[in-house]
Amino acid sequence: LQVSLGFLLNPTAAVLLFVVTFVGFFIHLFAVEYSEHDDSRGRFFGGMSIFMFSMTGIVLSSNLIMMFVFWELVGFSSYLLIGFNSDQKPAREAALQALLVTGAGGLALLAGFLLLGQAAGTLEISALLAKGDAVRSHPFYVPIFLLILAGAMTKSAQFPFHFWLPNAMQAPTPVSTYLHSATMVKAGVYLLARLSPVLAGTAIWENVVTPVGMITMLTGAFLSLLQTDLKLVLAYSTVSALGVMTMMLGVGSQPAAEAAVMIDATSVPSALPAMRRDSLSKKPGRCSASSLRS
Repeated sequence: LQVSLGFLLNPTAAVLLFVVTFVGFFIHLFAVEYSEHDDSRGRFFGGMSIFMFSMTGIVLSSNLIMMFVFWELVGFSSYLLIGFNSDQKPAREAALQALLVTGAGGLALLAGFLLLGQAAGTLEISALLAKGDAVRSHPFYVPIFLLILAGAMTKSAQFPFHFWLPNAMQAPTPVSTYLHSATMVKAGVYLLARLSPVLAGTAIWENVVTPVGMITMLTGAFLSLLQTDLKLVLAYSTVSALGVMTMMLGVGSQPAAEAAVMIDATSVPSALPAMRRDSLSKKPGRCSASSLRS
């Protein structure tokens, strides 16, 4: 088993790298005011920095094992941030739920990565991209695909694992916006896009990925219509958008999925003023639409 630390920047990686840095810049600016009078702001920004570092590692890793290490660091840092208000039981429960769901998916992902390395003879992503035919014809292809898909589905809140994302909106507003609308939940979609030259192009890919994305899209859209809390509206609409991206990848439209990632993420900063009252009142998980009427 060969593990190396390297960086691989291609158009797919550049899309999410832009999201992580561009959106992260605005969220950190917003968080300065949000935490102005908070005695725990050092712990808060420490967690945000670990998360941003870990997401950048996922995006740029050239080796599957290194990607998995950063993948788990993202889960760990999100656990700390979702449960930032540790004196509140709902925040603690939401943090634990997110950790368990994404952690279980992470174990499946690791197994998929190891099988993929066995089938392709390498763990280097750049080398894997040239061995798609060999992987798709290998006897391990189906378990590889299903294990990696399970990891992607849990991280990107695909149905039936979508429930952890709305619950995680118990986190402080900058965390809710950055981790769970702009970056962390895009990691699973990014993984599928990154490995689509290796895994896509088969009947099982189209017949599984496309319906999963479609069901997630419709479920998120329907549930968002039932919400009055702005954070929950944002959460369920994000679930729906993630379903759209997954569905596009399922039907083989990677450029469209990448465009959807950028459009969805760059729209997040415009939502910050609408959530400002929530930040000033410091009521995590509660920002009613009716409270914004003037």
